[in-house]
Amino acid sequence: MFYDDHDPPHFHAKYGEYKASIDINDFAILAGTLPARAVGLVMEWAMLHKKELLHNWKLVKDGKTLLPIEPLQ
Repeated sequence: MFYDDHDPPHFHAKYGEYKASIDINDFAILAGTLPARAVGLVMEWAMLHKKELLHNWKLVKDGKTLLPIEPLQ
């Protein structure tokens, strides 16, 4: 997430040279691409941490420090 980012609530994922922006509410890829395997892993992680992602989105919009979110185990 970036402090000057725009709505809708989303996060950015990077995998090698690939990048994508992913909507937190419905997990749609808003921009960019990721390989299929990476999409699966990112979506699994995002579904597990949706509440935390939305909380961090509110924090970033308020200019506050983001809280760490655990990686996929």
